[in-house]
Amino acid sequence: MKTKRDTAEEMIVVDSEEEQEELDEINEPANKKLKGEKNVPAKRKADKAAFLAKFVGNAVPKAEAVQRWGHRYPSKSAKKAERRKTSEDPGAEETEGSVECAAHYLQALVDNVSYKLGDCVTINSDGGSDYLGRIIEFFKAVDGSLWLCAQWFFRAEDTAIGKDEAQKHDPKRIFYSEVKDDNPLECITGKIKVVQVSPMKNFNKLKRSIPACDYYFDMGYNYAYSTYFNLTADAGSTCSDESSTICDDVNATAANSDQKSDSEATCEKNSVSKYQLSLLDLYAGCGGMSTGLCMGASLACVNLVTRWAVDLNENACKSLRYNHPETEVRNEAAEDFLALLKEWQKLCQKYREPEDSLDFKADKKSKNSDASDVTKKEESEDESETVEPGEYEVEKVIGIRWVGSSENSKKGLEFKVRWKGYDEDEDTWEPTDGLESCQERIRDFVIEGRNKKVLPLPGDVDVICGGPPCQGASGFNRFRNKIAPLDDPRNHQMVVYMDIVDFLKPRFLVMENVVDILKFCGGVLGRYALSRLVNMHYQAKLGLMVAGCYGLPQFRMRVFLWGACPNEKLPPFPLPTHDVVIRGNIPADWERNVVAYDETQHPLLQKALVLGDAISDLPAVENSERRDEMDYQKAAKTEFQRYIRAPKEVLTGGTPLTSKKQKQKLLDHRPLELNIDDNQRTCKIPKRKGANFRDLEGVFVRPDNTVELDQQAERVYLPSGKPLVPDYAISFMKGRSLKPFGRLWWDETVPTVVGRAEPHNQIILHPEQDRVLTIRENARLQGFPDYYKLFGPVKERYVQVGNAVALPVARAQGYALGLAIQQQCPPGDLVMELPQKFPQSMMSALQNSNPTNNHNELAIDVEEQCC
Repeated sequence: MKTKRDTAEEMIVVDSEEEQEELDEINEPANKKLKGEKNVPAKRKADKAAFLAKFVGNAVPKAEAVQRWGHRYPSKSAKKAERRKTSEDPGAEETEGSVECAAHYLQALVDNVSYKLGDCVTINSDGGSDYLGRIIEFFKAVDGSLWLCAQWFFRAEDTAIGKDEAQKHDPKRIFYSEVKDDNPLECITGKIKVVQVSPMKNFNKLKRSIPACDYYFDMGYNYAYSTYFNLTADAGSTCSDESSTICDDVNATAANSDQKSDSEATCEKNSVSKYQLSLLDLYAGCGGMSTGLCMGASLACVNLVTRWAVDLNENACKSLRYNHPETEVRNEAAEDFLALLKEWQKLCQKYREPEDSLDFKADKKSKNSDASDVTKKEESEDESETVEPGEYEVEKVIGIRWVGSSENSKKGLEFKVRWKGYDEDEDTWEPTDGLESCQERIRDFVIEGRNKKVLPLPGDVDVICGGPPCQGASGFNRFRNKIAPLDDPRNHQMVVYMDIVDFLKPRFLVMENVVDILKFCGGVLGRYALSRLVNMHYQAKLGLMVAGCYGLPQFRMRVFLWGACPNEKLPPFPLPTHDVVIRGNIPADWERNVVAYDETQHPLLQKALVLGDAISDLPAVENSERRDEMDYQKAAKTEFQRYIRAPKEVLTGGTPLTSKKQKQKLLDHRPLELNIDDNQRTCKIPKRKGANFRDLEGVFVRPDNTVELDQQAERVYLPSGKPLVPDYAISFMKGRSLKPFGRLWWDETVPTVVGRAEPHNQIILHPEQDRVLTIRENARLQGFPDYYKLFGPVKERYVQVGNAVALPVARAQGYALGLAIQQQCPPGDLVMELPQKFPQSMMSALQNSNPTNNHNELAIDVEEQCC
């Protein structure tokens, strides 16, 4: 972080010629406008007392100085190279340590205040707050100017959190950084006390003891990927004792306490259970993100299982439930789910042990007073006979929910009841106030549900994933609330997501969203998400990832936000495996967040995938295709196709199928059936690369590449009487668009798979068939394996696929998560390289390590059966 430099010439007022001469001798170069130099702050003009900025004591011996600060004493060859670079490129920035050094010192005097190495100080910046830093060097340049090098601390407002969100943070909390900067010695404005405290490891501890100080830090911050990370215990050890200390009383408090947080207890349990982790998928859709994460984690030998999933779309829940029978899928709003979790926690506390219930004690006492089993049976029979006509008896409670978002329902807790003597299809939802006489049935349900973990409690969830919808930030929304974005109900799910994280306290979380959350209103939604995590004492990092970089024929850039609790390792972002050119409008403030190799690196990447790599093996179907299952008819042609057609047991790393003769069907290979008019238009689009509505009769292309109707020709109409070229195609994007009725081609990459299949304003026509891409073709572009079956009307299935997280991206992150859980990532790494030929190479390694699971042979046999 560079301090702002003064541009106006300012002089220091002194009281005597002696003071002026001494000041001139010490700061002679101060009036020579050196690059990077800062003039004496103007506020000191009013101070009539003598002002001195000088080094105190002898210079550090040259040999020792070269050893400690070698970059300040370049060799002759390095000096020559630097001069050559400057002459060739006068505008080139100077490298670190380019202020040529004559000598180093250990102490200095500024404004009659003594400073030494390691002191924490404030450094003046014009027009704003002073910067906070730690002195790591005092040195004199060869021209006689006096300098210090400071290692900066960041306030919350100096980080990606931003000024608005920073107001919600403790103003005394700052963030350690490795950023260093040279400043003239006279820029020091004061000394401060900064302490390092241990991270907030116990989430249940509302407050922690902070010693007397001006500022404290418990996290570091890195510009790259806006990363907030845990520090080693000695991060502040180079601070002087007077200005900095390391406080361990948080750890001491935790060590002296017998009570551990649910999160800590879960971590200890998992450390001896071979990394069996539970995942909660919020806004799950059909389960793309959680499926990919679990697949990736299994490649890292971590058993991550989606235990719970929540989504408001009923058909998406059906798809997820079918493909993940091990998952408790809840079809409800996320805010209702959160309210339910809070009520569930109260019920579990109430019925923690059966004896804790007063109703249960009374019931038990009554039963113990019975004379015999025969008497109890007769009494029970008598009670059943006393049920009045028209009354119903509760056999058992089988479900629980919170009703809150429905306008036609009363808010509150409801139980699903199985009535004695009635079939399952006559089960009903009943409010709690109507079940006051059924406390024993409720107690039984709660105790059994807690044991089976039908709902998560704090400490039960290891990983939370999800993509809260933020339609209020979308660039397609003309009515966005730019004044109070988080008050917009369409953005409120971001708040709900973080509220659920705050309640459940998972070990890890990952959130996905569109890039618009970083564009809209200065990235307010993205900054809010980072701010909430850091305020909850989670480590956090944010990255922009491109789906095509991980082996898909679509571009699709999305935002991913990781969080990890303080005693965990923050997963690194996996670097690209495929050579895809980054395109699209990346917000300037977030350019450092794009997950990509450095420009100086030259990695060996696989060739970018194109449309033909993904779908060229699929059978031809008509616009009117109605079948949901069919045979493949053709063998796989590419490595991508062979992988995507593999059975579930192969891709998830489970046990192979018991029979190699099982024939695998192709699912969901049917298109949205276009109406007669659109189908007729589609049939007239030429089957060649780049073809679209402009190739239809009656369209004139102007020299500026915009279109209009050909005024010299008679307009062509369809048999229905509608024009062949619709008006909306001409007017779309003011006549500049190439998208309406656009035909894809085999060697192209799709921009982004969306949830709509109409060809009116997107390029979605098959290269050689007169139809839009099928559900299965879209699913392949998203990386869904062919075994993944979808439910609901055709349009609904397109929506499920388009809204999902691209599986290869989630799989790569799941692999990084698995390594982080096992502490196999080098500390401090923000990114990591995936193994060559990932994930196929990892699957082969796992299969070869277990000779009983001959997955390769199975995959080949199944493919032969399909063909």
